[in-house]
Amino acid sequence: MPEEARKIAQNELNRLRRMNSVSSEYEVARTYLDCLLAVPWGIYTEDNFDIKNLRQCLNDDHFGLERVKNRVVEHIAAQSLNPNRKAPILCFIGPPGTGKTSIANGIAKALGRKTINISLGSLEDPAELKGHRRTYIGALPGKIIDGLKRIGSSNPVIVLDEIDKLCSSIKGDPAAALLEILDPEQNHSFRDHYLDVAVDLSRVLFITTANVLDTIPPALLNRQEVIEFSSYLDFEKLEIAKKYLIPRRIKENGLEKFNIVFTDHALSNIIRYYLREPGVRKLERKIDQICRKLATKIVEEDLKTIENNTIDCKDVPFYLGMQKFFSTELINMEPGVVNGLAYMQEGCGSILHIEVVQTKNYDQKYKFTGSIGPVMWESLEVIISYLRKNKEKLGLKESNFKNEYGIHAHAPEAAVPKEGPSAGIAVCAAVYSCLTNKTLRKDVAFTGEITLMGRILPIGGLREKTLGAKIAGIKTIILPEGNKKDIEE
Repeated sequence: MPEEARKIAQNELNRLRRMNSVSSEYEVARTYLDCLLAVPWGIYTEDNFDIKNLRQCLNDDHFGLERVKNRVVEHIAAQSLNPNRKAPILCFIGPPGTGKTSIANGIAKALGRKTINISLGSLEDPAELKGHRRTYIGALPGKIIDGLKRIGSSNPVIVLDEIDKLCSSIKGDPAAALLEILDPEQNHSFRDHYLDVAVDLSRVLFITTANVLDTIPPALLNRQEVIEFSSYLDFEKLEIAKKYLIPRRIKENGLEKFNIVFTDHALSNIIRYYLREPGVRKLERKIDQICRKLATKIVEEDLKTIENNTIDCKDVPFYLGMQKFFSTELINMEPGVVNGLAYMQEGCGSILHIEVVQTKNYDQKYKFTGSIGPVMWESLEVIISYLRKNKEKLGLKESNFKNEYGIHAHAPEAAVPKEGPSAGIAVCAAVYSCLTNKTLRKDVAFTGEITLMGRILPIGGLREKTLGAKIAGIKTIILPEGNKKDIEE
């Protein structure tokens, strides 16, 4: 115990000696002393500083995620040289199902540390983190101190799940309580309201997880090192399914002795035509669904072996029904039709056809349909102004823009909302193609934001968009020059 805590404990013990054991205050003082003694003062688990073993453990349990693994290895390498180094606060940001919580637990396992998982979803009372003051009846320490007591170590890995889903209420703001906990300059003397003594959290490795950055208060985000988790690409999902998901589901359903085999073609078919997700949770459910049906067949028919133990592409509809999604395919091009690239909410990419026609006697000068958001609509207005300004350089005529003509742009699959500026040059190319009556190649796609002066600005989601274009059969992608930095990745 540090000297401050020892003095408080001694004073409380002297006070306890003077009390009558039947007094209600006696039990309050006794509970406080028990809690103070249960805190693992100066007890630390020994870290495994073997970098090769750390890399091997992380690679065995998780496919990909190289950026995250490298950052953890860097921290451990630095700590092995300086054991008193303050632990960083890591924030894992990414779509659901991409392995944020899983790799946080894997890090603790690789380091040989104990883990405390605290879910912050819908947490609205700061006292749950920092405890209640002893003046309240039934007061208890917060989740942080309670976790340290349970595992008996002062240097665990504490995983704070869903930090973007904190809620402030009349009771206070939990995000404000986290400011002290997640600040390496302050948490060496963290004071829980119940204990009211300084507890050193500087050796604790805090890892927070979130789906989006927007709802995390800036002051809280500033204290953390953000590491982004991208959505998994199709070939990554395939490898994860083969290495982790299928063996796990076969074991869970008791099918180990039946030698069930999933072909790569079948898995690719499930990933592409039955799912739209950034992670692999739904993929595991689909594999589990197939395993359950096989288990049902074995039990009902009392089989000892299965003749056809290979799940191929032709077997998938039997187990999962008709496919739910269809990949966007290349179409025969006409003047006014262009391939753009889209990043979908599910975390995958696809091609987006843009269609433009010019007609007379329009009730509206310019029209953009297909569940278009305000930013995309503004892009059309910017493009028309840019084309009119540079008509001579681009070989256009003033007659193209006369009042009796109207331009109607449309993005097919109108049930899917579309938003963002990255379709700017695709829409521009489609309008130009329509006005000049020229047809573009069908194996070319465009992506990039266009400005009123004709500058092309970089866009995001290039990794996913590129893979979506490749699947659709695109051979050439026209990119903003500002995205050169993304080409290597």
